[in-house]
Amino acid sequence: MITIINYGLGNVQAFANVYKRLNIPAAIARNAQDLVGASKLILPGVGAFDHAMELLDGSGMRGAIEEMVLRKAVPVLGVCVGMQILAGSSDEGKLSGLGWINGRVRRFDEKTLPQPPRLPHMGWNDVVPKPDAKLFSGLEQDSRFYFLHSYYVDCASNDNVLATSEYGIAFGCAVRSNNIYGVQFHPEKSHDYGVRLLKNFAEL
Repeated sequence: MITIINYGLGNVQAFANVYKRLNIPAAIARNAQDLVGASKLILPGVGAFDHAMELLDGSGMRGAIEEMVLRKAVPVLGVCVGMQILAGSSDEGKLSGLGWINGRVRRFDEKTLPQPPRLPHMGWNDVVPKPDAKLFSGLEQDSRFYFLHSYYVDCASNDNVLATSEYGIAFGCAVRSNNIYGVQFHPEKSHDYGVRLLKNFAEL
């Protein structure tokens, strides 16, 4: 069962709708009890880093999620701010992140960016996955995804970077550490590309 974590951020229904079209069982979790039986987790998010952490902490689900991800190795996919809070800290806020990905969330340097409007980075952009990245199976060539962000995860090790994109600089737009995955773009808004990626996640 794909379980989408509803802690107050992100369009959780959009993910559920994709899986319904794919005939893949999916559920939405609003409390720790709803997480029981999940074989994979999706952690969506939009907005600010600290606000996301506050909502996750206040949801009553964080302990159960950490038990599943860190001890039971249940695969998790963080999306947008849901990816950013996988890191340890952020230039955007003061709170600590989950620390599941060794890295820090950094703001794009506007001096390196294209002509105004510069931030946020909004719209479609090419994504280049690493070879043999199963999350991007079938998306190795000419894949494009929808972005909306001003910050990105700067991994301490390139080993954790699963795919890159460019906006003034090359940056890691997808990360992985064992069963923990994250994507900065919005697969639920990325048409066929996003549908394929979400299907791939379900089949990992």
